[in-house]
Amino acid sequence: MPVKLRLKEILEEKGVSQRELARMMDTRPATISHLCSEKSKSVYYETLDQLCKTLDVHLHDLIVMEND
Repeated sequence: MPVKLRLKEILEEKGVSQRELARMMDTRPATISHLCSEKSKSVYYETLDQLCKTLDVHLHDLIVMEND
């Protein structure tokens, strides 16, 4: 079962742009863009923690398991 980061969907639900999230997290917009893409293969625990705190979401809302 592949793991999927629901960052793009959460940003849409909250009305936050990728650029705004990058500014809020003090990170590069390219980093957020990569995490929103289907191409992202890994993410640091610290980044997950920062995403959850910044977006006020739980980890289980941000990461989901997809069926093959």
